[in-house]
Amino acid sequence: MTDFGFREVSPEEKTQLVGRVFSSVADRYDLMNDLMSVGIHRLWKRHFVAGCALRPGQAVLDLAGGTGDIADLVRRRVQPGGKVLVADINRAMLEAGRRRMDDRGRVGGFEWLQVNAESLPFADRSFDHLTIAFGLRNVTDKTAALAEMHRVLKPGGQVHILEFSHVAPEPVAKAYDLWSFQVLPRLGALVAGDRDSYQYLAESIRRFPNQEALAGQLQEAGFERVRYENLSAGIAAIHRGART
Repeated sequence: MTDFGFREVSPEEKTQLVGRVFSSVADRYDLMNDLMSVGIHRLWKRHFVAGCALRPGQAVLDLAGGTGDIADLVRRRVQPGGKVLVADINRAMLEAGRRRMDDRGRVGGFEWLQVNAESLPFADRSFDHLTIAFGLRNVTDKTAALAEMHRVLKPGGQVHILEFSHVAPEPVAKAYDLWSFQVLPRLGALVAGDRDSYQYLAESIRRFPNQEALAGQLQEAGFERVRYENLSAGIAAIHRGART
């Protein structure tokens, strides 16, 4: 069994349920992110990509790439000559992202692929960097996904994970719980017409490993030089590691 928010379900059921969540929210995903984080997620993402040490000509895999926010920031840093593969298991999220980029006239420099993070269809040592933002906690088998991330990186390649995490200061944690469980589901119902999906997303954050535990999982997957950085008192955290 595995977790789907606060519920225990089979791995197969979790994959199906998560798919339904993101198919439901795809068209309003970016708007809801702005409302949920009061726009701060955009600053987090810029800071995340700025710290990736990207260079022109590099190949980057953006897993759980969804609506293309991270890939668009990455693309600017690996051109000329670089490539960005935007990969997501959810077709509706990929379609929403591609529409966004097309509407902005950003049609070059991307490839869009529907893949499962637990079984990546790429050769060993294919990428210089791998990014995943707010996607790892929705993966059913995180151990398998981290092993695949390690496999497809070149020697010296780096993994970069941006994810909601665990808040340390007690007053901030209490306020965050109130926001997550009382406000977010209501926003989801009002804006996206889907309360249950945003209830799940709030619960999934609480079930996700804390900062130290995730760092340990990266090390167990074979990554070295693992480190993490808290953002906004730990509401989110950036983890990075290298394949040697």
